[in-house]
Amino acid sequence: MSGTEKSKAHSEQAKGKAKETVGRAVGNERMTAEGQAEQAKGNARHAKEDIKDSFRH
Repeated sequence: MSGTEKSKAHSEQAKGKAKETVGRAVGNERMTAEGQAEQAKGNARHAKEDIKDSFRH
């Protein structure tokens, strides 16, 4: 996985987790949902890069 894409995936996952946690703490359902969506986006980016890596080797 390229370093840039890997770091983007990890940062999206971390940012989403933080947003979800804050949303739950303050009772904001929209923020919680946005956090979960960002985590899913990071997971998808990570999975895409894993697939690309499997074809390179």
